Amino acid sequence: MTNTTKQDRVLIFDTTLRDGEQSPGATMTHDEKIEIAEMLDDMGVDIIEAGFPIASEGDFKAVSEIAERSKNSRICGLARANFTDIDRCWEAIKHAEQSRIHTFIGTSELHRAIPNLTMDEMADKIHETVSHARNLCENVQWSPMDATRTEWDYLCRVVEIAIKAGATTINIPDTVGYTAPDESADLIRNLITTVPGADEVVFATHCHNDLGMATANSLAAVAGGARQIECTINGLGERAGNTALEEVVMALKTRNDIMPWHTGIDTTKIMAISRRVATVSGFPVQFNKAIVGKNAFAHESGIHQDGMLKNRENFEIMLPEDVGLSGTSLPLGKHSGRAALRDKLEHLGFDVGDNQLKDVFVRFKDLADRKKEVFDDDIIALMRTGEDAENDRLKLVTLRVACGTGGPAEATMVMSVDGENKTAICQGDGPVDAAFNAVREVHPNKAHLQLYQVHAVTEGTDAQATVSVRLEEDGNIATGQSADTDTVVASAKAYIHALNRLMVRRGKMGEGADNREINWKDVT
Repeated sequence: MTNTTKQDRVLIFDTTLRDGEQSPGATMTHDEKIEIAEMLDDMGVDIIEAGFPIASEGDFKAVSEIAERSKNSRICGLARANFTDIDRCWEAIKHAEQSRIHTFIGTSELHRAIPNLTMDEMADKIHETVSHARNLCENVQWSPMDATRTEWDYLCRVVEIAIKAGATTINIPDTVGYTAPDESADLIRNLITTVPGADEVVFATHCHNDLGMATANSLAAVAGGARQIECTINGLGERAGNTALEEVVMALKTRNDIMPWHTGIDTTKIMAISRRVATVSGFPVQFNKAIVGKNAFAHESGIHQDGMLKNRENFEIMLPEDVGLSGTSLPLGKHSGRAALRDKLEHLGFDVGDNQLKDVFVRFKDLADRKKEVFDDDIIALMRTGEDAENDRLKLVTLRVACGTGGPAEATMVMSVDGENKTAICQGDGPVDAAFNAVREVHPNKAHLQLYQVHAVTEGTDAQATVSVRLEEDGNIATGQSADTDTVVASAKAYIHALNRLMVRRGKMGEGADNREINWKDVT
């Protein structure tokens, strides 16, 4: 197959729903995966790696539905180097208008030892499995996992085998974030000039961020000749994460003078999907994160503020509007109507229906009564609060906490369990501990608290607190989030939200929705 990709065009391959979801605790529900896939499709992502179909029945169903509903993107599924994985992958993606099978095997000496294959045995396996995938699908991607630590001669050999077997994209993964920019560029450049048939395929780069160089390594690979970048929203991914989509896309757009390549991404949709992925994954974006962090376009230094007032280009190399950020306070209050709120939500990148607007409006009015100023970030927090509440079995009704220096904190809680109100009065080492003990009194559970995080949404003593809680029970992991001007209330709601999601996961275990049988250590 001739590579018809223009030399100045870089394809964006998003693996948020596959590699990103491998982050411990980042597992998404079926509906959340569909929603994120639709947002990726709408923003112009070229290839969406929708999941690992063989992993579970739930993954298979999600990939299948994404494939059927995709409008613009090519839908890709991951498969290990065996016929069973590849056949299952094809079954999931075959109804997409544009489909791709992505198959892989670990080629470094360390990874060859896992299946205990010799170099020759692995070479034969690569030829057999890539050929099988190509017989099913005309668009096949092959990855030599841990390529950056694979012996050079052997890497050239297996890449040539994959090309001859029919692979149309050769992805070079830096699976453990080991390489550096110069090495990354040289590796791609040398493969293209050395391997027979390399000029007939697209080379891709897949970088992890263990040494903090994923973005730099990906852009260097493009300079070396790669024309596909594998990445995730917010850099989500196992360990230190993957290359962040927003970083490589905006780097190419902002510094097009020295990196003369472009993507098809609608950058104005970046902030909306960043916020949504942060919410459904339970992984909040760090404040100083490039492009999408809360402080990415904030200026506090007097010198910087003075320079911004005179000319924003003094301290901003890109416009906040380019990534879908308004950068303004919310000029709404308790007297504002629904039309004004809907307009602001649309400006912030939220498309809400009438029923959702009605729910958000009630919570907005309640917040406006308690806060002196309501900011954009407050509205974003409201959009995160109350998600899935309609079908929740557990709901907080009232919570009162007594605490101070005179003794242990005490929480009095009324919680609805399947529509029936139950009351508990519990003590604890502080108000949050007391509130969590009250939840456990009403709804006994064996969930282990893995994470408890509190972030102030805006400034001031009346700021909303956004709380994230991650729970683990019998191998199931769920994250809950909530926001409230009362930190203890937000904490209790987040804890209850996580418990509700755990119950959903337990309910689906019989269907295999989240019961993963795959050894994720075997995945790029």
